[in-house]
Amino acid sequence: MDLSRRGRRSRLLSLRTCGTLLVAAGLLVSGCSAGSSTTEASLASVSRATPAELAPYYGQQLKWHECGVPGFECSTMKAPLDYAEPAAGDIKLAVARKQATKKSGRLGSLLVNPGGPGGSAIGYLQSYAGLGYPSEVRAHYDMVAVDPRGVARSEPVTCLDGARMDLFTQTDVTPDDRRETEALRSAYETFATGCQERSAGILPHVSTVEAARDMDVLRAALGDDKLSYVGASYGTFLGATYAELYPERVGRLVLDGAMDPSLSARRMNEEQTAGFETAFRSFAKDCVARGADCPLGGKSPADAGRRLKAFLDELDGKPLPTSGSGGRRLGEALATTGVIAAMYDEAGWPQLRDALTSAMKNRDGSGLLVLSDGYYERDSNGKYANLMFANAAVNCLDLPPAFTSPDDVKKALPAFEKASPVFGEGLAWTSLNCTYWPVKATGTAHRIEAKGAGPIVVAGTTRDPATPYRWAKALSSQLSSGHLLTYEGDGHTAYGRGSECVDATINAYLLKGTVPKDGKRCS
Repeated sequence: MDLSRRGRRSRLLSLRTCGTLLVAAGLLVSGCSAGSSTTEASLASVSRATPAELAPYYGQQLKWHECGVPGFECSTMKAPLDYAEPAAGDIKLAVARKQATKKSGRLGSLLVNPGGPGGSAIGYLQSYAGLGYPSEVRAHYDMVAVDPRGVARSEPVTCLDGARMDLFTQTDVTPDDRRETEALRSAYETFATGCQERSAGILPHVSTVEAARDMDVLRAALGDDKLSYVGASYGTFLGATYAELYPERVGRLVLDGAMDPSLSARRMNEEQTAGFETAFRSFAKDCVARGADCPLGGKSPADAGRRLKAFLDELDGKPLPTSGSGGRRLGEALATTGVIAAMYDEAGWPQLRDALTSAMKNRDGSGLLVLSDGYYERDSNGKYANLMFANAAVNCLDLPPAFTSPDDVKKALPAFEKASPVFGEGLAWTSLNCTYWPVKATGTAHRIEAKGAGPIVVAGTTRDPATPYRWAKALSSQLSSGHLLTYEGDGHTAYGRGSECVDATINAYLLKGTVPKDGKRCS
């Protein structure tokens, strides 16, 4: 079962660096949340001055120490749990950095975030950004990351133990009758109840607005007058929210694989469903061209899609055995998750072809289960990372739910199935996950203009599955100082994915402040 409704970059990261499959797909929700007590009307005044009650946070000195990976330092930052009542208590946020490799010409700190919500920025920094970003960028910037509140090392949200999460991920998300519909509804309620029981204190305080305000506290603690930032996927929404709150403190912002914050949850979920269909057709076209090596067969992407859908439907009643998985079987839900996971990067297509071959021809579901487990960040011991829990907590706080009942989903099925004949039904039903959330959403969808901010570069990939290219065009047009950079290609996000044109353009912006020409396109 797929909880994630925002694009994440973990899959892309893993394929290029550590080799561990940290895949993530799922439906996206966007929109600027207002936090537990802050209203949208008050956001414009947040950046005007630092309130006296926040001065201790803005003036704190970070104490750095060696940690984990050689060359990296870690620290802990304090922020108010509730910005509306700073005296009510603190939240501790984990921070890491790798100092600039050159002593002269330092440009300050470059904060990075890989997306999610729920992706560990520190994990991303230590396994990729701090080592794999272009050397000239790392030479002039201190590379910095903070795990957002509720994520990984920063007082993580927890919901279910491994055994209960196993059951949850196997729940049928294409219900055929009232009994299966009730089972799906019950699964979402169980998940939400688990989050409330284990994380009640933090659930109302993990909004994107609060995370953006934490970033400004970190900016001050680092001694930077302005924030320079590279955010991918959901990280673009976090960065755009920061620009909305603190336009005069915007340094050089790169928003890669952008989201459109003006869309409602349902509209965004439906458009992302179409994005995964676009990505699948690109995969299927490549697969069909390989002839006998393509497990989906057929003469066209449409043929391949019909065969995949028939295979997934078959798994609904006849799950496949897997090896080394503690007896778990591969049903429709886990198989669909595995396929969607591989859509994030074309480098994963060979692995998907092998997994489908094993499943469809050899009746062994192990390969697709590996992809699905990577998506959910489930380790070989059956333990799940916090990513999926944090993902739901942030998403469900940032926007009202896409649907209010199973009947609403049924009415929307034709639109979702039109958007994707292969994935539409399942992705429509997974859009029900926030309906039963224990904390009322505090944000609403709206345009982000960030008037007064310096130039912001927005990058979009034409066949991006998780953040459709149209969203990058939308965000760049909303931002008063947005500049669109287009990457004509497959996969999720653009920077650091092999395009010399994209990398050179973004590097020039980060290092010299040179913004791309209007309409610049790369391949």
